[in-house]
Amino acid sequence: MKPLSLLVALCCLCNSALAAPASVPASYVLEHTEVRDIRAQALKRDYQLYVALPDSYQQGSKRYPVLFVVDANYGFPIVRNIAQRLNKHAGMEEVVVVGLSYANGDGGVYSRRRDYTPTTPRKHDYRSDMPGRQPAFGEAAAYGKFLSEEVFPFIASHYRVNMLRKVFIGHSYGSLLGLQFLLTAPRTFEHYILGSPSLWYDAGIMFEREQAYAASHKDLPASVFFGIGGLEKLAPGKKRSRAEEDADMLADLREFDAKLKSHKFPNLKTRLRVFEDEDHASVFPLVLTHGLRSYLTSAK
Repeated sequence: MKPLSLLVALCCLCNSALAAPASVPASYVLEHTEVRDIRAQALKRDYQLYVALPDSYQQGSKRYPVLFVVDANYGFPIVRNIAQRLNKHAGMEEVVVVGLSYANGDGGVYSRRRDYTPTTPRKHDYRSDMPGRQPAFGEAAAYGKFLSEEVFPFIASHYRVNMLRKVFIGHSYGSLLGLQFLLTAPRTFEHYILGSPSLWYDAGIMFEREQAYAASHKDLPASVFFGIGGLEKLAPGKKRSRAEEDADMLADLREFDAKLKSHKFPNLKTRLRVFEDEDHASVFPLVLTHGLRSYLTSAK
């Protein structure tokens, strides 16, 4: 082959190689995890359950405590990995972790605003993150019924879990959902880990709910771990209110916890931990770690 012809052939070969589609890299998969589809019949929506099984799951007949974490798109891998690390390096008992996804086809903001909030805000100017759909709110009670009546039986029938040791894990709006359970059906979970609850929501509606509960009940049988970042407070020079832009989340949580304690409910156990130098974005892993330690047993 003449030199010029060889050069042309090599150029064609190189261009062909460049044009060929590269193989898609494999995704990283968390070991011992499963994804289950579930239909919320009353809500007429589809969700997924992300399930993480402990290392010893296949070795016996033990039933494990089960952690239910909302906002699973980010919360599930955090909870799964921290729970696993606490077991391997701190002797904490093993658990099954169930992550509760956003509704299929919905944006995360849209889904959590609708499913985790107790009311439609009396005043708001929220915009939808889904073009063509108005923002939706206030379906926490209906979503909670879906968890109790459909998710719980599904998990109980498919996995070896101890349904008498259920833990709810939420953060921000997710903690509002936890408070919905706490003030309507507290025995739904045996332990609540509630990080940085958005108590400013709907002009402080949960303060009103707490007052109404205390007026009609003599007990609140629940175990609750509250956690929040020390930096989740009002900026200097601003006046505190129950509006999101002027909320002091740290002061709100201290006030809410104090109100719960003031009623001296005989079977209510609460603990509030403030993590200094942490903010709303960074505090969740610390809330989770200490919240688990406040409930799960350890051999060390």
